[in-house]
Amino acid sequence: MRIAEIFHSIQGEGEFTGTPSVFVRTTGCNLRCWFCDTPYTSVRPEGPRRDWRDVLRQVLEWDCSHVVLTGGEPLLQPDVVPLAQALRAAGKFVTIETAGTVYRAVESDLMSISPKLTNSAPHETTSWKKRHERDRDRPEAMRRLMADAKYQLKFVVDHPSDLDEIIAYLGQFPDVPAGRVWLMPQGIRQHELADKAVWLEPAASRLGYRYCPRRHIELFGSVRGT
Repeated sequence: MRIAEIFHSIQGEGEFTGTPSVFVRTTGCNLRCWFCDTPYTSVRPEGPRRDWRDVLRQVLEWDCSHVVLTGGEPLLQPDVVPLAQALRAAGKFVTIETAGTVYRAVESDLMSISPKLTNSAPHETTSWKKRHERDRDRPEAMRRLMADAKYQLKFVVDHPSDLDEIIAYLGQFPDVPAGRVWLMPQGIRQHELADKAVWLEPAASRLGYRYCPRRHIELFGSVRGT
């Protein structure tokens, strides 16, 4: 599997915000979100190919119970399956962060799915823009991922108008409890997150959803390895 970085930090998003975690960040993505904060895993892919057993050994060097498999899009990597299985066998709580466009039968304790809205499309008219629009919404993959494990849905919100799209999107999944839906502000700078929090946090509360502060950016900024 191709690995961009492995590091210890805190989970910045969703149910386990603030939880110390080891992150395994894979390289490779089938989307091209304009606001991607890890372009070194997609637009400019970096990182060597490594045997998943070697990755497992490195992760287990940390005395840390939570492990996050992220990307890029980790479910593009076939070896995420034996890696996740081995991590759980070692007693680790495994979260998989995915855009929900790829289904792979993989073990996890939490499937953290971030569906991409129309606000994610690349600004430039390229072949990637067409591919992004074609692939960003895969409801059948979403249903299968949600059926396999406990899940949370995280939406990147850029403008208040995105809220109507989120409500319409969730209409495809009427059984999803509102408490499993997280709204997080788009931004890679602390002041951008703070500005959006002013209107997004009360909006999330009004809709019965949960607000996701993106704590890692608030604390460290958009810095690799955090």
